[in-house]
Amino acid sequence: MATPNPRLQQTLDCNEWLNLLDELNIGAFVVDFNRRINAINYSAQALMGLKETDVVGEDCREIFTGVPCMVSCKLRHPDDQTTAEPDVGILDEDEDKHLLTRLATPVYDSLGQVAGCLTILQDHSPIADLIDRIHYEERSLKIILNNLDVGIFTVNRGGYITFFNNEAEKISGFDRRQVVGKPCAEIFGGEAAHDLCLLKESIADGSARRSRPGKMITREGETLPVRANYMALKNEKGTVIGGLATFHDLTLVRQLSKAMRERYTFHDMIGKSPEMQKIFEMVSVVARTDATVLIEGATGTGKDLLAKVLHSASRRSYHPFVKVNCAALPDNLLESEMFGYVKGAFTGADRDKPGRFNEADGGTIFLDEIGDLPLSLQAKLLRVLEDREFYPLGSRHTEKVDVRIISATNRGLEQLVAKRLFREDLYYRLNVFRIEIPEIKDRREDMPLLIAHILRRLSVTRDKRRVGLSEDAMELLLNYHYPGNVRELENILEHALIICTDDVIHRSHLPDYLHNRIASANTYRPLSAADARHKDTDDRQRILHFLQANNGNRNKTARALGIDRTTLWRKMKRYGIRY
Repeated sequence: MATPNPRLQQTLDCNEWLNLLDELNIGAFVVDFNRRINAINYSAQALMGLKETDVVGEDCREIFTGVPCMVSCKLRHPDDQTTAEPDVGILDEDEDKHLLTRLATPVYDSLGQVAGCLTILQDHSPIADLIDRIHYEERSLKIILNNLDVGIFTVNRGGYITFFNNEAEKISGFDRRQVVGKPCAEIFGGEAAHDLCLLKESIADGSARRSRPGKMITREGETLPVRANYMALKNEKGTVIGGLATFHDLTLVRQLSKAMRERYTFHDMIGKSPEMQKIFEMVSVVARTDATVLIEGATGTGKDLLAKVLHSASRRSYHPFVKVNCAALPDNLLESEMFGYVKGAFTGADRDKPGRFNEADGGTIFLDEIGDLPLSLQAKLLRVLEDREFYPLGSRHTEKVDVRIISATNRGLEQLVAKRLFREDLYYRLNVFRIEIPEIKDRREDMPLLIAHILRRLSVTRDKRRVGLSEDAMELLLNYHYPGNVRELENILEHALIICTDDVIHRSHLPDYLHNRIASANTYRPLSAADARHKDTDDRQRILHFLQANNGNRNKTARALGIDRTTLWRKMKRYGIRY
């Protein structure tokens, strides 16, 4: 064991160590070899509702009854390294509950002998500010930094990474062996990146740049929103020897913000394949216009998301976005829902009721599953497209609206027109600008990126630490054909997160049906008539299997299949399934 830095002995006298951790808003206390409390910082006092005069000199086992010591004692087993206990809940002096993680590490004297124990109480609230200087070469502090719930890395004056903690690995997806010794520009997206410039400025002038929004590039190439602090790293003589950055993953913050504002950008659509890059280019152009857009794609490919993206990137983004699922409403209610009605239009119509087109005035109306729109309503919709006016049900007067129409279907309107199930004139009015979203099986190169993105989003929304994928689990996911597309992939990963109790998802955590239904990406080919019949039979059996497994519950069955309830109902009707 290497002899620790002699300066660590000073922690027993409560010098700057506890003050440094106070800067992190992290509670900490020090005990001597006889378990007598030597010092406690202000954050620990606030968290525990205790005063320094009440605890100094007392046995730690008697004082901290609210935070039972469950780890291997560092005074008796120093070689166990820093250990994290299960989370514990305590009440502070204001009776506010805090969920804490307890970390402990031994403290050494100048002879390298264990002289005490440093314990930190890490509140799960955001870490406000990092210390202005850190001697990161000190053994115990590096251990603590490795166990904090904040990403931390250091660089030398040349910008090469010298330290990369555990949380930084989990957030970025990089193993420290892949980045240590390499330019930090690789994780910032290049030498010209704004974040890298801030770090260089901090190294140059010694001033910290705090709480700056920024971006990181993950190992999979995904752009990740972060909040970062940048500061100079000094040695014991005060000479700047490099820089230090701390960063928090803002994925959850970004999701909450979008949920509150109901706004999206095309960056929410993930993909680096040529097909998806072409879609991004089209979206960036057509979103700025009022052109009518038709989105086609299989179930679960993200048609809803693309419609929201188009709306939020348009001049109408601060006006309503209204969705109408043409397949979910009965035919006899669809007209009144879309166009509204006047008092007395039918029995029970005791007042005027505006329709979805009225609600969307000034904004965008999204007609999902437009291929299921009854022929009787198609003529009325055609008039709205041509004249931007319509008759509410039971009214003799037209109403004008200013709306942009985006429609979507998974049925293929051109084939429906050929079968006389959809009006040809309406089809051409809807098909001003057509975007077709490819299925997952046609964009295999996007799979690792999609998996990483979905896992990150599910982890933060479920308040779960970031989880990785084993090689065998990734192999299984990459070789499955996903008839439910992205929605099915999300359900599979959510299933795995529920079952997985550690930090790595293994093959056994994935749904059972995946193990028997692997299809290589190279086996896809145009279906013959016999193959198509076989596929339908296979799909029917799959639906029956999940209906039986869920005791006929259609909501649960649809989720398990990775499709929405309306699609399940349509398939059951097609295959003659009654359950």
